[in-house]
Amino acid sequence: MEKLSYDAIVVGGGLAGLMAAHQIASAGFKVAVISKVFPTRSHSSSAEGGIAAYMPGNSDPNDDPDFMSYDTIKGGDYLVDQDAAQLLSEKSGEIVKIMESWGTLFNRQPDGRVAVRYFGGQTYPRTRFVGDKTGMALLHALFQRVSGIGNVDFYNEWFSLDLVTDNKRVVGVVAMEMKSLNPVLFKARAVVMATGGMGMLYSHSTNAYINTGDGYAIALRAGASLKDPEFVQFHPTALYPSDILISEAARGEGGILINNKGERFMKRYAPKKMDLAPRDIASRSIITEIREGRGFPGGYVGLDLRHLGEEYIKERLALAYEAAKTFSGVDATKEPIPVRPAQHYYMGGIDVDITGKNPDIIGLFAAGEAACVSVHGANRLGSNSLLETLVYGRETGNSVVSFLRDYSGSTSDMEKEAEKVVEEIYRFTKSETGVHYGEVLNKLRDIMWEKVGIFRDEKNMSEGLTEIMKLRDMVPSMYVTDKSSVYNTEFFNALELRNMLDLAVVIGTTALNRKESRGAHFRTDYPERDDQNWLKHTIAYSKGKTVEITYKPVKMTKWKPEARVY
Repeated sequence: MEKLSYDAIVVGGGLAGLMAAHQIASAGFKVAVISKVFPTRSHSSSAEGGIAAYMPGNSDPNDDPDFMSYDTIKGGDYLVDQDAAQLLSEKSGEIVKIMESWGTLFNRQPDGRVAVRYFGGQTYPRTRFVGDKTGMALLHALFQRVSGIGNVDFYNEWFSLDLVTDNKRVVGVVAMEMKSLNPVLFKARAVVMATGGMGMLYSHSTNAYINTGDGYAIALRAGASLKDPEFVQFHPTALYPSDILISEAARGEGGILINNKGERFMKRYAPKKMDLAPRDIASRSIITEIREGRGFPGGYVGLDLRHLGEEYIKERLALAYEAAKTFSGVDATKEPIPVRPAQHYYMGGIDVDITGKNPDIIGLFAAGEAACVSVHGANRLGSNSLLETLVYGRETGNSVVSFLRDYSGSTSDMEKEAEKVVEEIYRFTKSETGVHYGEVLNKLRDIMWEKVGIFRDEKNMSEGLTEIMKLRDMVPSMYVTDKSSVYNTEFFNALELRNMLDLAVVIGTTALNRKESRGAHFRTDYPERDDQNWLKHTIAYSKGKTVEITYKPVKMTKWKPEARVY
């Protein structure tokens, strides 16, 4: 097997991975960025509405970083590590200024200052934006910046298979070129997992097809822990029937949710914030309206922008307007957009501290949605995700730099272990009979949506987990029909499914274990938050066919838990 050596490997080419790579390479270290798509096609490009930031002199005069931290902590239903929220708030304005200096063209106010809009759960408006294409603008600017650094090598359209470790130390990553199925052992002293989310586990998701939870499963198989894996976010406004995201910016700009009676129904569920309630509350409210017969035929509600006017809609919400017209045949200037909740984000992730370091494996780091810094807790506020990718991508990159300066690393070759990884995955091309991976995939996505979704209870989750375990047992007998060695996408889809099943077992087990409702984890059989027993982080390890669960305390600084009322 071919071997390549680097100081650090970044798996994932989105905002978090690119920012980490920028910091590591700028310090003089040699970096490989391995991405299964071209970096500007990473899912960071799909983030629409904006990036939260407190900017002195460019924010509401009453706002300050403490308000921003408080909003994040309350929004996360007090499962947020408060030191992480404070760091996010304190660095937010600085990171926006950096991205602006690197070429991101933010919308401006009439006086020339960076424009702001409200997002759900914010005390004051602090979301900065580029129309409703903010993620794409940030990603292109950052990719251009990192591409100009000489000691970064990009391996685009390469699929990362597994970590290689030696006695709980990172040795490298086994990855495969998707064009040729050629496997390579990338050796390094440090690995940053920045692989994004896991939306494809659910039959309804705003995520791209590439979001299959690869980084979480790779970390689990290597012996690393996931933190708070039971917390899955559902976005309230996915376009019906395609599930394309209709940004929270639409409600931030004044859009309202209406039922089939024309009522602005959010006044029943969040009388103060109404349509700008946090996402978990808004999603449950929409499903309740539909279940109680106040939705439209097919199962959706309306997002009404008409009162904003055609010119304003097309200027500030161009992507929402275009998506509604193209994929639902709806002119948002004349009729409400049909929307329903869909899986959107993952608050859980690889367990790391605020430096991005994993406690289980020396040299393993994570950033962005792949990581759980515990900055989002049980529910992420809109526009905090783009901020997290950049703030914590930078913090993680800086942490890797310090690590590389102090740590010489393993001299182990580990070629045999790398070869075992490749032997394991080739089962999918050698098998001729059994169960086609596509059948397993469709069943998994339906089970996760129906049994481990927006509303949860012990009966459904127990049944769902049993079914998921049976599906995972089918992995050895799965097969693919395509036997070619050139862009065999079916082969890689089967490998993604293996990752999805490993993650689904952990999500189902930990969700069943948490006997309370908190943020996005809502149990109809335990509808109240229980701080006495459950104000703690879940830490989950994959141990063969079982999941081992331990706990960590939530880090508190200034804010004590209070009723989460909007």
